[in-house]
Amino acid sequence: MLDVTGRHPATVHLARFFTFDHLPEPMRTISAYSYHLAEAMIRELPDGTELTTGLRKLLEGKDCFVRAALPPDGEGGAA
Repeated sequence: MLDVTGRHPATVHLARFFTFDHLPEPMRTISAYSYHLAEAMIRELPDGTELTTGLRKLLEGKDCFVRAALPPDGEGGAA
């Protein structure tokens, strides 16, 4: 879990969506890349509208990347 101690509620809210341990491979690895970027941005940047917007857009991108890693129509491999 990302360290969001003392952070703005919007940052805390978005940070929880970057967890990846519950995902199977290869989606776990793909999601982990976004987690680590979110972690760095939360660590390096102050709370504010730009951080919140950036995290929201990163989350949207992460969701797309994870969906791209889903097996096609019940098959065992990635698309």
